[in-house]
Amino acid sequence: MSLFAVVLLAAAVLLLAVAEWPRRAARRRGAPRRKRGRARRRARLHVIEGDSDESDDFARSVERDLASLPTYDPHDADKRR
Repeated sequence: MSLFAVVLLAAAVLLLAVAEWPRRAARRRGAPRRKRGRARRRARLHVIEGDSDESDDFARSVERDLASLPTYDPHDADKRR
């Protein structure tokens, strides 16, 4: 490896160590772990049921859009020749 690559690798390792230092220091001191933000937000989520009419309208519109899409059949292209 070239000297430049070694210097870049050392800088990356040093940057990682500096970024992780506060978390590791807090764990060494015995600080309690805080609940992570994602888990905290997930605990507050709940499912909202919508009207069945809206979901039926949506399903019909999706089916209509899929039916209007052009299709490609490779066997049909062979028949045209």
